[in-house]
Order: sequence, then C-alpha cells, then structure tokens
Amino acid sequence: MPVDPAPGAPPRAPTRPGLVLAMLLAVYVFNFVDRQILSILAAPIQAELGLDDAQMGLLGGLAFALLYSTLGVPLAWLADRTSRSWVITGALALWSLFTALCGLAQGFWQIFLARLGVGIGEAGGVAPSYAVIADHFPSERRAFALSIYSLGIPLGSALGVLAGGYIATRVDWRAAFLAVGCAGLVLAPLFKLVVRDPVRPRPTPEGVAAPGFRRVASGLARKPSFWLLSFGAAASSMLGYGVAFWLPSLLQRSFGLTLIETAWFIGAILLLGGTAGMLLGGWIADRLGQRHRGYFAWVPAMAFVAATPLYGAGLYTSSTMLAFVLFLVPQALAYVWLGPVLSAVQHLVRPAERATASACFLLINNLIGLGGGIYALGALSRALAPVYGAESLRYSMLCGLALYLVSAALLALAGRKLPQDWVADAAAD
Repeated sequence: MPVDPAPGAPPRAPTRPGLVLAMLLAVYVFNFVDRQILSILAAPIQAELGLDDAQMGLLGGLAFALLYSTLGVPLAWLADRTSRSWVITGALALWSLFTALCGLAQGFWQIFLARLGVGIGEAGGVAPSYAVIADHFPSERRAFALSIYSLGIPLGSALGVLAGGYIATRVDWRAAFLAVGCAGLVLAPLFKLVVRDPVRPRPTPEGVAAPGFRRVASGLARKPSFWLLSFGAAASSMLGYGVAFWLPSLLQRSFGLTLIETAWFIGAILLLGGTAGMLLGGWIADRLGQRHRGYFAWVPAMAFVAATPLYGAGLYTSSTMLAFVLFLVPQALAYVWLGPVLSAVQHLVRPAERATASACFLLINNLIGLGGGIYALGALSRALAPVYGAESLRYSMLCGLALYLVSAALLALAGRKLPQDWVADAAAD
C-alpha cells in the first residue's frame, strides 16, 4: 500500500469517501451479478447440459467457493502490503473474464472450471474493500458505511436474476453470461482511475505498517468473538446462499412461474427487503453499539430468530402472492447481520491488518456457508425426491431453517465476548 511521500514531495489529494464508497459498491454489485446469475439460469443450463440438482449445487457452491475462500487470505495479505485498489481492480477484471467464459461451456466440467475462475477473481475483491472502507470512515459511521457497501449483495443479486432472466428469455443463457462478463471488464479500468489507496505510515523495522499473516492470524485465533462471529455467520450463510441459489428453481417447480416471472419475483424481494434490511442493520448497530459492543452481534441474532418462522411459512404456502409477502420481511432480516458483523471484525485488529482479518473471516464464512450450503440443499433435495417428488426442494429448504437458529445462538455468545476483544480506533491508530 502507498506510504507517506518523501519529504518535500507534494501531498496527494485524498479521494472523497463518498465517491470511494460508490465505486466499491459498483464493483460489489458486479461481484454478485456474476456470482448469482447462475441461480436464475439453472433451469435452462440443466436442460441443455443434462445436470441434476447435486451437480448444480456443486457449480453454485463448491466450484465457486473452493478457491474464492482459500485464495482470499493471501490476496488480502498482499493487498495490505501493496495496493488494495490494484488488487480489487485485477480481481474485477479476472472474475468478469471467467464469467464470460461460462457462456462458452459445453459440459459440466467446462462450466465447473469457469466457475473456479470466477471464484479466483472474486477472492481478491471483498476483503480489501472492507479495509478501504474502514480506512475512509470513522468507527461511529463504519457499520452503516459497510451496510451501504453490502447493498451490492441485494442489488447485484437482483440485477443478476433480472438481467439473466431477461437475456436468457430473449436470447439464451450463454448470452447472459457473456453480457455481464463484458460489462465488468469495462468497469475495471474506471475503478482504478477513480479509487486510490490512502497514504499509510512508512513501514518500521518492526513491521507495524505491514504485519505478517501469522501475526494477524494468531491474534485473531486468541479472540473467542472472532470464532463465534465467523461460525455464526457461516451457519446463516449456509441457508442464505442456499435459498438465494435454489429459490428460482423452487418458484418454477412448485409455484409454476416462468423464467421471467421468477426473475421479477426474486428481484422485487431482493430490492425491497434486502435493501431495507441491509441499511437498517448498520444503522441500528452503529447506535446501539455505542452503548455496548455486544449489540454488533446481538442485533443479527435477534433478526435470525425472527426470520425463521416467516421463511418457514413462505416455503410452506402454495400461494404465490402470499409467498411474496411472507418472504419479504425475512429477506430483510436475513441481511441485517452484514453491516454489524463486518464492522465488528474490523475492530478486532489494528488498521494495517484489516484486509487480512476480513479474509480470515470470509475464509470460514464462505467455505462453510457458500461451499456447503448450496450443495447441501441440492443433495438433500435429491435424497428426498423419492418421497416428495417435485416438492423435494421445498422440504430441503424447510429443513435448512434450523441453521438460522444455530447462527443466532453463536452470535448471542459472540456479543458477550466482543467488549473484551474490541480494538478501539484511538488505540489502534
């Protein structure tokens, strides 16, 4: 990362925080467009390539998460030591290229390898972005800033299903991959032109400005709140990613919606519910967290408990309109955790260690949540098919709701540990 200029060198004007956040949000939108577009295209891909639910679960989960999770740690460590903006730019270009290549796949293994490539690219995007936001926003505004950044999840997911559904209906599923991949390649140089790394202190012989990975990891490992936050988030992500991936298939199989109707249904609940929940979570946590640090974990825990019965009712009903209403509120509650938990992870380490700490958190969250959740629901659906037939996916997702209660319990415990593990900005800086 850039260090203080030499004496006598002209100072470099900092990029405005709002503009930095807007560009990071744009990149994160493309992150989730490219990540989630596979869900709306699952039905035509399965029809053309002859894939079952378990294979689609591998494409949506493990194929992406395997390298996305593991490479995120070294790439974040590299970003902490060099340039976070360059790492994000390269990541965007790489994942966009491999998204476009998904549209050229002729079989399971070709699209599997292309999804691996998408995961490699996206590994370098999120953790450095968290650190850039933490560099530009003070502690009392950080959870809300991270919530605004995390709007990329519902916005990107909604745009992915809407654009994917529309292009696939008008042309085919291959054109959808090619279109969104090429759009990301156009954004990459614009991002680097606008976003520059903040000036950091020059490294000392002790390595204060650029700590080693072992030091960061060992420091986190000694903090119980890090493990409870990570595994609590991972449990919720197993269901969250699983629902996000399989809900389009459920709506088409069990509710009889067309591809474009499914896209509009999911796009609407993501934009309305997801956006509201994301902003609400960060806003509440910033305010309650000033009273007690535990609220950064307790607010998400309460949201997951409240979301569970509403999701269950939505999955159980056979009415499309009632399902939309029932899904809307838990969709909002499911996103409440992002701003508070991500902000809490940033406060477990010193500023120079933030990207690496975020990557360690994401390694656990995504390897378990993204890598396991989508496949687990798909495999369970296949196992239940002899009993429930076309409704097996519905019952698979109903069983998965127990994961939200596990998450709530772990986050409730994390809230008790956060005050003692917290690194205040004044002490850290």
